[in-house]
Amino acid sequence: MIENLLKERILILDGAMGTAIQNFLLEENDFRGQEFENHAFNLKGNNDVLNLTKPEIIAEIHKKYIDAGADIIETNTFNSNALSQQEYGLADLVYRLNFEGAKIAKQQAQNADKQVFVAGSIGPTSKLLSLSPDINRPEFRATDFDFLATTYAEQVSGLIDGGVDILLIETAFDALNVKAALYAVSQVFDNKQVKLPVMVSATVNDRYGHTLTGQSLEAFYNSISHFPLLSFGLNCSFGAEMLMPLIERLHKVIPCYLSIYPNAGLPNEMGHYDETPCFTASVIEKMAQRGLLNIVGGCCGTTPEHISEIKKHLQNIPPRSILHCHCGLDPQSLENKAIPAFAGMTKSLIVSGLENVVIDKKISNFVNIGERTNVAGSAKFARLIREKNYEEAAQIAKNQIENGASIIDINFDDAMLNSAEEMEKFVRYISNDADIAKAALMIDSSDWQTIVAGLKNFQGKSIVNSISLKEGKEVFLQKAREIQRLGAAIIVMAFDEKGQAASFERKIEICRRAYDLLTQKLDFQPYNIIFDVNVLTIGTGIDEHNNYAVDFIEAVRWIKNNLKGALTSGGISNLSFAFRGNNAIREAMHSVFLYHAINAGLDMGIVNPAMLQIYDDIEPNLLQKVENVVLNKTKNATEELLEYASSCHSREGGNPPQNKTFQPTGDSRLRGNDTILAVENRLANALRYGNSEFLADDLREALQKYSSAVEIIEKPLMAAMDKVGELFGEGKMFLPQVIKSAKVMKTAIEILQPEIETQKSAEFSQKRPKIVIATAKGDIHDIGKNILCIMLACNNFEVIDLGIMVENQAVIEAIKLHKPDFVGVSALITPSLSEMADLCQMLENEQFKLPFFVGGAAASAIHTAVKLSPLYSFGVFYG
Repeated sequence: MIENLLKERILILDGAMGTAIQNFLLEENDFRGQEFENHAFNLKGNNDVLNLTKPEIIAEIHKKYIDAGADIIETNTFNSNALSQQEYGLADLVYRLNFEGAKIAKQQAQNADKQVFVAGSIGPTSKLLSLSPDINRPEFRATDFDFLATTYAEQVSGLIDGGVDILLIETAFDALNVKAALYAVSQVFDNKQVKLPVMVSATVNDRYGHTLTGQSLEAFYNSISHFPLLSFGLNCSFGAEMLMPLIERLHKVIPCYLSIYPNAGLPNEMGHYDETPCFTASVIEKMAQRGLLNIVGGCCGTTPEHISEIKKHLQNIPPRSILHCHCGLDPQSLENKAIPAFAGMTKSLIVSGLENVVIDKKISNFVNIGERTNVAGSAKFARLIREKNYEEAAQIAKNQIENGASIIDINFDDAMLNSAEEMEKFVRYISNDADIAKAALMIDSSDWQTIVAGLKNFQGKSIVNSISLKEGKEVFLQKAREIQRLGAAIIVMAFDEKGQAASFERKIEICRRAYDLLTQKLDFQPYNIIFDVNVLTIGTGIDEHNNYAVDFIEAVRWIKNNLKGALTSGGISNLSFAFRGNNAIREAMHSVFLYHAINAGLDMGIVNPAMLQIYDDIEPNLLQKVENVVLNKTKNATEELLEYASSCHSREGGNPPQNKTFQPTGDSRLRGNDTILAVENRLANALRYGNSEFLADDLREALQKYSSAVEIIEKPLMAAMDKVGELFGEGKMFLPQVIKSAKVMKTAIEILQPEIETQKSAEFSQKRPKIVIATAKGDIHDIGKNILCIMLACNNFEVIDLGIMVENQAVIEAIKLHKPDFVGVSALITPSLSEMADLCQMLENEQFKLPFFVGGAAASAIHTAVKLSPLYSFGVFYG
């Protein structure tokens, strides 16, 4: 009902409760009641306790403001929260203070001869979540998000039960505090199955419109814009005249009703407010005549006389016109009906730190997200975090911002780190540095608690990277709902219960499903949804991978055309992993890929700017070969790029050219020039260069020298494969070359197989090495594992691949069934490491006697040695 009135006229809010109480000149005893005699505290100044000790005084004040013309009266509950009341020893009475405060106001509203609404006053408490009270401990906070949310929830429950019509979160100086309050409101609404209009009013710390934490008003609103507000505005701080320019600014960007209730000017030397009711009202009248206002009242120093005068000055002035309001009372109103002043507010993703960052193709063709504050992307950052050197780690964040990054990716997923703890500490640490805090954050983790820790310690609007459908619809919606309540945009990875989407068809199938769930089940605004359709490695030498880049680009194009309003992103460096060690090739691949992906609609990406080249500056021959690989233009594209990489100088970062890694292809490389190479060397070259042209001849010769075919496999061939692995680890061979080497190894075994059968070698023909391999529970990444399976099969292993998201019990059962020689589990995400630890314990309990190999990006030699090896006595090995 209040929304209908706001469309018709400017509503009048009451004036200052504290000023009115002071005017009664209450003596100390007036603040104390019989039930408080056991509290050895001075309650003077605790105005809220009057709800219990002198309710008649509060009722009289409400009546005076109603008589003066107020349409909305505030409850006397500004400090009725546990943090404020514990100073008086009354924290256990918080619910009663709010309940009685609401009842007193509601009774007066019902006694009025007109319609009067009661707004439950919710103050900011005396604590900040965004800044440390101790300059020597930037990561310290006097309270935390969860405690504050619980505190607010108790207050909100009392107000609702007491009968308020509106909730008013006021005098807000820290957006993170308001997030905690709104989070609590949302929870209480759900628990009580009610929904009330919610108003938020901020207070600024300077004339330029910054809050106490240094955040701009625009960024402040954006930080809490996830909640459907009835109104947003300003109170306290200054008088109406000084707040007018800020209200004019807010009018241009706030798509909900706008409120102001200023002080009666600035206090004099004695702390009194001298601004007259007529002057205050005349300034507010000017704002109203400009069409800036919807709700008007008074704060510190204002009296019923101020409210009466404001009421007179605003007679017959229409309210601020607004056709589109995120008030949340009517879901149909969320359609695009914005007036021109708000055009774009519902179409662009706006994230924020202390300032807003707009992600819109009309403003910036592509947003590059800084990646150096990621322990997986920067060895230096990882080392500093492990050393607890947050000051120097923060400098890395600052350097990214100084180099142009407006969003920085923060990730602490490392086997040897408590990622949730590190996320909390680092986000708190950098929040105290305005040069860093101005940027928006991408809270990046595969661990849910780590994501939550980041969101609960950042005052701006961040991006969560990421969630997916891998655990099913219900878990997906549950996590998305929590992210929505905490005020962040969301990256959705193209994964589902079946695994990672590699093909175009699978990518768009999953994205359509996720989009529909988010927009239809949770009312997620499309501009808060970002799809990452998986940048996968190309140029691996495996035919199935050749179209990965094209599938990504076309999926981006499809999303922009079909999932209206949604954005797209990607982790660019994955694309070129096959050419690890040759930065010149990798840079060209990234640049070409981005050129086409951005043209298809890619909005943002995580990429190191140092690993990019200007598209037009790429050497023409290299550009053509890279284009052929990225766009899968020719059948031999990977071979041609490999040849180019082999014949050009390898460049490591910006260092001078190194010696050539490979010689040109040709017979001389395999067979020798002036002298005939030993057969072992020829076999080694065949595997190293992936050439099986002379393999049969060389193996026949080797059979004359070695006692058996098995000996050839175990000695020269395995020695050659060891060398291949060594070169790959040093970055001197690339993935497609390793795949070719494995295929040559497979061919060699096939050539020798008849000889093995003839020699009846039980060791080799009847018992091939056998491995049970799986991707750990909670993880669906299997591209790397699949490549490993190919390479193991090429080396005569029998591979039992259990797939993705494999329960530990399923691994145990497979071991009992297949009786393998080895077991291996991989994990890309750090939460799956706990599954590995549990599996170690299960292997120990079963008293198995087989090596357990762990691998994947999440695993490490240190973690394996420290966390896993002690759990399984037979042996845990890092691969």
